[in-house]
Amino acid sequence: MCTLGGLPVMAALAGAKADERTTLLEMLEADAALVAARPGQTLIADKHYYGRAFETELTQRQVRLLRPARKGERPRPGAALFKPLRQVIESIDQTLKGQLDLECHGGRTVTGVLARVAARILALTAAIWHNDHTGQPANRSLLAYDH
Repeated sequence: MCTLGGLPVMAALAGAKADERTTLLEMLEADAALVAARPGQTLIADKHYYGRAFETELTQRQVRLLRPARKGERPRPGAALFKPLRQVIESIDQTLKGQLDLECHGGRTVTGVLARVAARILALTAAIWHNDHTGQPANRSLLAYDH
């Protein structure tokens, strides 16, 4: 989970067969103060984050869910926002997958995977913080550090 500027806020590693909704709810439970301190946050997610019980859980945490409608579902509020936000979301995704090589981490054990992924996410966070505090034109750019 990250801000629209790409700053990582929360992260979790789960198996390929794990339910993303359950993982998200567990993340929010693990750091309940993060959401409680900022009521009314909007979470932008893909169409796989669906379900009445799931949305009820988010509503109880005062989190609004913005996601595209699934096939056969009525259009959802905020649908017009997805087109302009799509490029931002894809850009953040590319930073995580491309520049940080999160899909090619090289870890051979669970501990190794956790260490390598955590190090890369922390490096991105530090770069965004540094770029913001030094007035760089692009906060999420890692080019200055890619030697």
